[in-house]
Amino acid sequence: MKKFLITSLAIAISTFATADNAAISNNLQKLGVSDVKITDSPIQNIKTVLSDKGVFYISEDGKYLLQGSLYEITDKGVTDLTSKALLDKLNNLENEMIVYPAKNEKHVVTVFMDITCHYCHLLHKQMKEYNDLGITVRYLAFPRSGLNNNTAKQMEAIWTSQDPVFALDEAEKGHLPKELKTPNMIKKHYELGVQFGVRGTPSIVTESGELIGGYLEPTKLLQALETRE
Repeated sequence: MKKFLITSLAIAISTFATADNAAISNNLQKLGVSDVKITDSPIQNIKTVLSDKGVFYISEDGKYLLQGSLYEITDKGVTDLTSKALLDKLNNLENEMIVYPAKNEKHVVTVFMDITCHYCHLLHKQMKEYNDLGITVRYLAFPRSGLNNNTAKQMEAIWTSQDPVFALDEAEKGHLPKELKTPNMIKKHYELGVQFGVRGTPSIVTESGELIGGYLEPTKLLQALETRE
């Protein structure tokens, strides 16, 4: 991403004072950026770009790119607007998530997890406690070592099995699938995790799109979610 941005900054995308979204999108695609969606940002003269490279920001004339997280400061605290911009992509994968629903649901979190991760095991062992507190947990796969390994292939087998919940529960008990599958579904999960800025697992995404990095025990996660309301 840094190499891409450095290259982009050296190229004047437009010589006009203001470039329309279509012109900016076309020029970004020439630079290897795809799935481009451009919207207004909260900052005057700056637009938000959602793409396969993640979220970044571009000046209205199309000449300057900004990389990094954009935060909004309010009386209630700080909100990560960059992660929030990825919510639509996250929710589009809802049918591929392995879900542990709370009966009296108060909160929904999406967890990027790895079946070889110690703290993911710890989180999963406490699933009943999360659910009892009203927290529904939705899992997406994020093999920490990337996609070219057996872990990714095992996670593909779990997520595409006839009963993914059972398959994941078995894997968490140490009964890993013998069948290895090409991680086609997992690739989508992994790439979205990268766009969110996931660096390790578990990484928890709130309903508003904020990323909570790392494991939190049930009561602390509930507290963290309620302070963000």
